[in-house]
Amino acid sequence: MNEKWVTLRITYDPLEAEMIRDLLESGGISVVLRSAKVSPYPVNVGGMGEVMILVKEADREAAEKALTEES
Repeated sequence: MNEKWVTLRITYDPLEAEMIRDLLESGGISVVLRSAKVSPYPVNVGGMGEVMILVKEADREAAEKALTEES
């Protein structure tokens, strides 16, 4: 079954993205981080600095709840 992934959040801070992923994965929610960054070049301008946090569409509500409970 091919599940649809949706954007949960967009951040420009890779550390924040990793922290969100760790939090969600500890609750059993699968997470994918997507970025256009090229590792050797620390460019954080516009879309080049974006880190998209993706979750399965079926997990979106639980992921939103987990993030609002932790804030």
